[in-house]
Amino acid sequence: MAEPNKPTRTLINIAGIVAAATLISKFFGLFRQQAIAAAFGVGPAFGAFNFAYVIPGFLLILLGGINGPFHSAIVSVLSKHKREDASKIVETITTLVVGLLLIVAIALVIFAEPMMKLTAPGLFLSAEQFQAAGQSADTYATLELTRAIAIEQFRIMAPLAVLAGLIGIGFGSLNASDQYWLPSISPIFSSVSVLVGLGGLAWYLGEGITQPENAMLGGAVLAWSVVAGAVLQWLAQLPAQWKSGLAGLRLRFNFNQPEVREVLRIMGPATFSSGMMQINVWTDLFFASFIPDAAAAVSAMGYAGLLVQTPLGILSNVILVPLLPVFSRLAAPDQWPELKTRIRQGLMMTALTMLPISAMMIALAVPISRVVYERYAFTVEDSFLTAAVLIAYAIGMFVYLGRDVLVRVFYGLGDGNTPFRISVFNIGLNAVLDAVLVGPFGAVGLVLATVGVNLTSMLAMLWVLNRRLRGLPIRQWSLLTLGLSIGSVITGAIAWGVLQLCERWLGTEGFGILLLQLCLAGAAGFIAFVFFALQLRLPEVDVFADRIRQKFFPRRS
Repeated sequence: MAEPNKPTRTLINIAGIVAAATLISKFFGLFRQQAIAAAFGVGPAFGAFNFAYVIPGFLLILLGGINGPFHSAIVSVLSKHKREDASKIVETITTLVVGLLLIVAIALVIFAEPMMKLTAPGLFLSAEQFQAAGQSADTYATLELTRAIAIEQFRIMAPLAVLAGLIGIGFGSLNASDQYWLPSISPIFSSVSVLVGLGGLAWYLGEGITQPENAMLGGAVLAWSVVAGAVLQWLAQLPAQWKSGLAGLRLRFNFNQPEVREVLRIMGPATFSSGMMQINVWTDLFFASFIPDAAAAVSAMGYAGLLVQTPLGILSNVILVPLLPVFSRLAAPDQWPELKTRIRQGLMMTALTMLPISAMMIALAVPISRVVYERYAFTVEDSFLTAAVLIAYAIGMFVYLGRDVLVRVFYGLGDGNTPFRISVFNIGLNAVLDAVLVGPFGAVGLVLATVGVNLTSMLAMLWVLNRRLRGLPIRQWSLLTLGLSIGSVITGAIAWGVLQLCERWLGTEGFGILLLQLCLAGAAGFIAFVFFALQLRLPEVDVFADRIRQKFFPRRS
């Protein structure tokens, strides 16, 4: 949905805009998580937040995130219609969605305690049940504090339900009008809000910010900061929407409008299928609540998850955002050969980026955790716990993003039902795997269960697309992916070997030493993978190398 006299941006231009904006917002997200780690470590305040954020955060990420169903459905529909029709469509959808989500938000406030009990029943165990499991009275006291903080945080964050819908609709309408910078950079407001909130808390409490008796206040400040950030994120979109004539604040009730029905038809099943990861997060936390030190377990999952989501978030936006409108335009059968090429492009770019990053994260998990988080309330023991969970997350990075590429293909084909059906099956599978793996492996087992679910989902979608598109070169793609996997294993081994040499020469203590070791080992692994990937002569590698030469060596190009 570009302006008539305005040329549409190329995929490279879009990817560059999205990459730059997302990179900035992700770095601020990392700073936010570092501040949280320094203030709370793996204690009750952040542990409770991970439980309390499940439902409000589920709505914010699912409905309000780039590549979420609101975003995907609105881009798919608005990209096919003229600018003058967009405002009425967006305003009608906003009226309907916000009305429904307002009811949801009120219900979350009223039923906060039973909703938390449904989310994390392990937090509501009695003292007798806890002691029967062989746990100490001090551990149970931590559990009680975690439960009280989580209920309060849940009530505070209930308005995120409404804000999620507003943010998601805004993202979709702006992207459909060829505006990518603001939607990609706007998450920075949430990070800045949390940083300001924690800064004020540190100024008020001083060194007491890390003390257990201040955990309740700290948890409340964290929750209010998240809500304030979401408000700013929504408000930042409004001027751009008004200037582009995309929508106002008018109420429209033409719910039978064909375009509105089309958005809802895609958005309904897409909301469930795209939210599979978040539903699986809830399932993971459900079982995590029964781990004796639940606060530490879920805190480690949160810290490790952020380390994985930082590169995933940047690269998923670079890969998925430009390709989604392309998939929609290639939905006709006579365009399927080009569609297959674009699917291959998405999957190979995913493999080229995710596989080596996964290998190096596995090899360097401990120094990564120590460099990023280990200060103030975050101890060396917390670093090793977070590193163990990070390794499990890193194993599944390729299948996580590869699955998302294939989900967008189905959206482009106007089919939200197939991902929906696969998601229904995999939610049950995740619960079974969680129940089996949480006992012997704890938090690591819960992450590995999610990896297995995403792998199953990706394979199922490939099978369906192979039949629907009358054959995909799956064997060729598999061999290329296998080659990249071998190269990534070598990459990880080289990075690990360099790390071991550095540790023998320099030791393992001191931020500067750890950072130097991490940089040397990471650089060695990166150079090794680039050399290996160039030998495969993939078109995606050649294009990437050409762009690098054009940017840094324009005269030679």
